[in-house]
Amino acid sequence: MNERAQKVMQAMLSIQRYPWEQGVAAQAMFEAGETNTWVCMAHDAILRQQSDGRLAVINSNIAVTDPAANGEVCLRAFELTGDSFYKDGADRMLNYLKTLAPRTPDGVIYHNTVTFDPHFTPCQLWVDSAYMAPPFLAVMGETKDAVAQIKGLFRYLRDPETGVLFHNYDVGSGKFVRKLRWATGNGWALMGIARVVDELKKRGETEEADALIALGNVLLDSLIPYLRADGRLNDIMDDDNSFADCTSSLMMSVYIYRGILGGWLKKDYLKYAEKAYKTACEKVDRFGILHEVCGCPNFDKEGTSCEAQASFIMADAWRNRVLGM
Repeated sequence: MNERAQKVMQAMLSIQRYPWEQGVAAQAMFEAGETNTWVCMAHDAILRQQSDGRLAVINSNIAVTDPAANGEVCLRAFELTGDSFYKDGADRMLNYLKTLAPRTPDGVIYHNTVTFDPHFTPCQLWVDSAYMAPPFLAVMGETKDAVAQIKGLFRYLRDPETGVLFHNYDVGSGKFVRKLRWATGNGWALMGIARVVDELKKRGETEEADALIALGNVLLDSLIPYLRADGRLNDIMDDDNSFADCTSSLMMSVYIYRGILGGWLKKDYLKYAEKAYKTACEKVDRFGILHEVCGCPNFDKEGTSCEAQASFIMADAWRNRVLGM
């Protein structure tokens, strides 16, 4: 990890975190090989585990899929240490997803237990969920469900006109809540697919892996026409008045680097990842904070965020592996 990435990491670890932020930050540390850090983060995610199994929950208890973003590091901490504390935490999270989490009639896990808009119901599917739950399900051996979750989200959220994914859909009312081509959401989907593909390949489940690769590569090809000259996407990809966003392009880069390294994506795509990564490097300030991203807490305007920091770290880690091939 170079000096810039070290600063980005330190800044990320200084950010207050909700369940998905703790999860993506810990996963970034895992993928970057920062063992002491991700094990400690897994430990704290379990300390904040709810009685129903949801990991890293603070404040209100509304998130359904977000807490599962912490799951893999809990499993890996058990594999590293042999301490049942971590395995129990991962098992309780899995039990929640499999037996308690609310789902659509065709089995897709809802994103939250509440609605943020009085005109809609809590029965909403968000594209973010493609990253939060499926990779954890896959590493816990629930590969069929992991694949079904991603396929289900594509079924509900995919735009037939462009091939990209809309943000979120309310199954209860049959209407889109935010029918926008949100760049970061599509980035979440790409990163989730890449992680599940790698796990499927490790397990020799090549047919399902190939099916997900096809979904991911088509999605990637659908995003490329929206890329700006600097390698980034606009926050709302088809809105020229929307701000330029580093997070989504870094997430896209993670998918590309992982795909090239895994042998399931052509090296022709490397130029897109390299452009996005180098542009993001220019947006890191002297404290390690990545700017010009979709910003917390509401993710509807330009700012800074934990997932932006984490995406930079993951892109840097996978890039180093690809360039070292």
